[in-house]
Amino acid sequence: MDVSRAVERWAAWAPRLLSVLRIVAAFLFIQAGTMKLFAFPVGMPPDGGTAELFSQVGLGGVLEAFGGALLLVGLFTRPVAFLLSGTMAVAYFQFHAPGGFWPVVNGGSPAILFCFVWLYVSAAGAGPWSLDAVRARTRGA
Repeated sequence: MDVSRAVERWAAWAPRLLSVLRIVAAFLFIQAGTMKLFAFPVGMPPDGGTAELFSQVGLGGVLEAFGGALLLVGLFTRPVAFLLSGTMAVAYFQFHAPGGFWPVVNGGSPAILFCFVWLYVSAAGAGPWSLDAVRARTRGA
């Protein structure tokens, strides 16, 4: 097989890999929310507790857990991903950036990465392995 044919075949997987990116990122994202809301799989530092539900951190936990769940299954992906992208931008600038310029120092690398992954997903959509794709097929049928 020549290289150009291999590149073509690999590029054809791009939509499915978008779904894989969305699923894996959402699985990781949900854990940030369940940590804040349910102390699962571990509680919030420093004492391993949970966030107060009606607080800014509690609201963030709700968005992470339940918005992440919607992204995991690929339902209402574009608006949810856009909302969560903005949430992560706010989280970075409000909670991490005051700790220093470098994200590796201020602990903000995950917030930045999730911000831009969700921004991309909000533009690209959920991919073919999603409830959004199922809904589109059933509407078109």
